[in-house]
Amino acid sequence: MPPITSGPSSDSGLNLGLFTIPQSCLLQIGTASVLLLVLASKTAGDTLQALGEASEELFRGDRLPILDFPEQNE
Repeated sequence: MPPITSGPSSDSGLNLGLFTIPQSCLLQIGTASVLLLVLASKTAGDTLQALGEASEELFRGDRLPILDFPEQNE
């Protein structure tokens, strides 16, 4: 039984008039861009979490009440 696709067809890929970009190249570019987007999203999330923790540490003592300690008279 012969294979269904014996070779690349003439209409496979993106035809831009002067030249044609193959589907495999388009798939590689799309995959790389999605992977970079996932990586950038994870990095941005980690950075925002670290920034939130740092700001929490910065303002931690700002909201504590001032305690009046009694003076010890001896």
